[in-house]
Amino acid sequence: MSWSIAEVARDSGVTARTLRHYHAIGLLVPERIAANGRRYYASQQLLRLQRILLLRELGLGLDAIADVLARQDNQSTVEVLERHKAWLLREQQRLGRLVRTVESTIENVRSGGEMAPEKVFEGFEHNPYEAEARERWGDAVVDAGYERMRNWSGTDAEKARTGYGRVHERLAVLKAEGAEVHDLSVQEMIQLHYEVTSLFWTPTAEAYRGLGQLYVDDARFTEAINADPTVATYLRDAMNVYADEHLSD
Repeated sequence: MSWSIAEVARDSGVTARTLRHYHAIGLLVPERIAANGRRYYASQQLLRLQRILLLRELGLGLDAIADVLARQDNQSTVEVLERHKAWLLREQQRLGRLVRTVESTIENVRSGGEMAPEKVFEGFEHNPYEAEARERWGDAVVDAGYERMRNWSGTDAEKARTGYGRVHERLAVLKAEGAEVHDLSVQEMIQLHYEVTSLFWTPTAEAYRGLGQLYVDDARFTEAINADPTVATYLRDAMNVYADEHLSD
């Protein structure tokens, strides 16, 4: 069976214009195009669209999604969907905790009761690195970072949300392809990494090199960057090249 672009747009909630854009950039190619130019999609394309939408939910940009799908194409559809399912279940549990917290708050406000602080904030995510950052770099630096965040444009916020993920995904691909850290394709990703970092603070060459070393030394960052720890080392080495060529102390 196959479905027209209008049917897919209706059932998925993705506009026909977006589907045409996905086709134009090679992210979602229809099964066939009729003589009248109408696009038709089969089950394989619907499953790929589902994966695209799931990755968008994770906050990835289209470039990063394309890289992820390219690597996932060598894996079974079930294997990929199982990982997405695990993430969705974790998110479901988190949202469930927030719903229960809000319900408890409503009940306490109505009854005139009071809630213990740990119950008021139960289920909310907190930055696990804030206290450490304040101790390491001082309150002024951290507060200045929050001040920058309050002044972000919509474009800045989107870059902050997806930028690091795009860098990590692309660098993993480039490393696998054998690209040297000084290659233009790699340094373009480091330029994006520096731009994202600068949304929070503006590192000097020394500070940027130190940040790269932190990615290697701290297992929390190493694991967050990629399951393969050598990607963090690759990122650090590329950051050192960028710092030497573009930044000053």
